[in-house]
Amino acid sequence: MARQRKSKEPKSAADIKLKQPDRSGPSDKTLLDLAQGKDLFSQAEDRRRELAKERGEVVEERRAEDDEEERNVLSPGADRLMEAMLYTISLSMLHLTFDILVQKQYGKEMDYRDVAIRTARAWVVFLILFWPLHPHEANPTLLPGFPRKYQQPLRQTIFGIMSAVSGCYLIHISNNYDYLAVMKQAPPVGCLWLWAVIELELVNAVLSLIVAGGYLWYHDYKVY
Repeated sequence: MARQRKSKEPKSAADIKLKQPDRSGPSDKTLLDLAQGKDLFSQAEDRRRELAKERGEVVEERRAEDDEEERNVLSPGADRLMEAMLYTISLSMLHLTFDILVQKQYGKEMDYRDVAIRTARAWVVFLILFWPLHPHEANPTLLPGFPRKYQQPLRQTIFGIMSAVSGCYLIHISNNYDYLAVMKQAPPVGCLWLWAVIELELVNAVLSLIVAGGYLWYHDYKVY
């Protein structure tokens, strides 16, 4: 049976033998010596400078791109003007189309000069209405002195009334007025109706169309 050796542990600090440390220095080359021999520190410093230079160039490029983007961004006022022109010109082209279609419907001889004049007048009216009513960051306040949180509901109310009234009126004149009145009034009223529906939120737009449909059904009018 094997016997276990008992390790001799010193019983006190006096039993520990003291030795002098080895002051002869390492016999082999250290990692520091190897790095200096291969010039690794200089290479690391050169690499650090290259990376710093690349980062600096990237930062400068990004700054130049940001500055160019800022220069290309329109001011709120200019953006509002461009948006107003886009909307009102589109509505004017729609007015031109409606005007031609109505005259074709009644077999009227086309006078393109009069059509162009009516379209130009309609564009002026659309621009006058669009500028204050259309919401834009440059025009957040519709009614001065009115609380800011109620500005958008106020706009929705105005467009809702415009949509319902213009839709019902267009149905009314199409069923009760003679062709001359229809040719004169239907194009601008139809454009106002369409614009109001576009400006409305989905639920409000559906409600305004329900009002026009109810008016059509109640008076037993026809759509043709």
